[in-house]
Amino acid sequence: MPYVSIRVAGKLTREQKQKIAKGVTDVISEAANKPKESILLFIDEESRENIAKGGVLIEDM
Repeated sequence: MPYVSIRVAGKLTREQKQKIAKGVTDVISEAANKPKESILLFIDEESRENIAKGGVLIEDM
């Protein structure tokens, strides 16, 4: 069973999550020759205040 974890900074709409889930599932199914029903996808939404790049919180960029 393929397992995919996607982490994003901030919030996504339900529609964006649906589009990501379908697109990623389609690509993995085709590339890895796996049934779509076997692909498990997690989308984690992270607060921008909990992510830093180059020593600076991305919410301050």
